Amino acid sequence: MSTTEVADLLHSAAIHLLRRAAEEDAAAGITRARLSALSVVVFRGPLTLTALAQAEGVRPATMTRIVAALEETGLIRREPNAADGRSVLISKTDEGDRMLARARGRRIDAIGSRLANVSDEDLAVLRRAAELLEERFALRPWRPAARFEATAGGTPEA
Repeated sequence: MSTTEVADLLHSAAIHLLRRAAEEDAAAGITRARLSALSVVVFRGPLTLTALAQAEGVRPATMTRIVAALEETGLIRREPNAADGRSVLISKTDEGDRMLARARGRRIDAIGSRLANVSDEDLAVLRRAAELLEERFALRPWRPAARFEATAGGTPEA
């Protein structure tokens, strides 16, 4: 199988996996766009509105509306940017952290339930594939999801 064929298969599988996981987002009570922006702030923040807009691939005006809604619901806060008095930094709140953890947990549980009947051998293959994908594509190094760190087995994020 060529790298192009593998890339095509991975692309298709990633789309399907994320669609199934995203079905859980309705339970979060906020839009996917807001949840996505919140995720960037939680994992990469604090950051400027411009940096957040770039990370999400939207215009600053669009991100301004998303940030306003997240701030109104207490999930993020704006703080003065000590490095540049003309801008603000957007950071998570404790409630934003909890909201994202719950939403992420629902996604992980949904993916995990689809892996429930996978053999240990295939699960090991999927884990190694996930590690390789993280090494090649992730902006941050892989680490177990915080909610799983305290478990006896240290089950990694899906």
